[in-house]
Amino acid sequence: MTVFTATPAERARKKRAFTVMGWMGALIIIVFILSMSTGTLRLSPSDMIHTLFGSGTANQELILYQFRLPRIVMSLLIGAGFAVSGCILQGVTRNALADPGILGINAGAGLIVILYISVKPINHDIFLLPLLAMIGAGATATLIYSLSYRRHHGISTIRLLLVGIAVAAGISAFMLVLTLKLNPDQFKFVQVWLAGSMLGMDWRFVLALLPWIVVLLPFVYYKARVLDVLNLGDQTASGLGTALNRERLYLYGAAVALAASCVAVGGGIAFVGLIGPHLARRLVGPQHTYLLPASAITGGLLLIISDTLARMYDVPTGIVVAIIGAPYFLYLLTRAK
Repeated sequence: MTVFTATPAERARKKRAFTVMGWMGALIIIVFILSMSTGTLRLSPSDMIHTLFGSGTANQELILYQFRLPRIVMSLLIGAGFAVSGCILQGVTRNALADPGILGINAGAGLIVILYISVKPINHDIFLLPLLAMIGAGATATLIYSLSYRRHHGISTIRLLLVGIAVAAGISAFMLVLTLKLNPDQFKFVQVWLAGSMLGMDWRFVLALLPWIVVLLPFVYYKARVLDVLNLGDQTASGLGTALNRERLYLYGAAVALAASCVAVGGGIAFVGLIGPHLARRLVGPQHTYLLPASAITGGLLLIISDTLARMYDVPTGIVVAIIGAPYFLYLLTRAK
């Protein structure tokens, strides 16, 4: 029997990855605690502790349990979902600039959500939105993939990026036309939603998103080695016995479902799927066994920090993320070969 043992380099890489993720997890806990006390009505550390142990006032319990905790938990879930979706797309396309927002997937999901809101009352079924968003995102992803495919050359990563940007621009223009036909209440809701505002999040939103995250993240992690093989190139991956089209379809579908469900409940938050995987790759390396969980942690950390800042300055969370993400995207674009 042959016994395979990890090399010293592999053990050192594993130790470094777990150390980095441990520090990031500790940072999330610190920001989580700070975020609970941050807002228009500030809770002191003693007030927060008393409230958590059931001895706070009714107003303090309302603020903490009904307003802040759902919003903080949603930030972590949405950040993790977007970041893992971006990590998958970057791995499948072998394109460092791939992101569900840049590739138009978020726009496709948003279009269906706006169409649904335009014909339904504001108190829509939050549990139905992820399903509808996945339909729109899936249709958009199929369109982008079809326009990027060439019979004898396959998928060009540059073509995929450019087609995604073009399709996203067209969908965004159509969404703008739709918003102009909404009544004042619907228009106000859509504008806030498009800006990526986490305002008004409650535990229903958490329950609507949580099943998608719980199901899809383990599935994607199970496919981590497939992503590593795909990064070796099509010929090498085929030589190793990988069913390229089938595995790409599974991973692409998982990325679309993660992005669509996050867009449905969180709105138009961009760049998390781009920044999260890039920062994680710098910290733990390109091996997806470590990169995927590190991306989830990094995306959650990025969004919870952005949401905390958004509550401090009373602006939508998506705007704070865009202020951080747009310069970083331009930086990556100038370095891309």
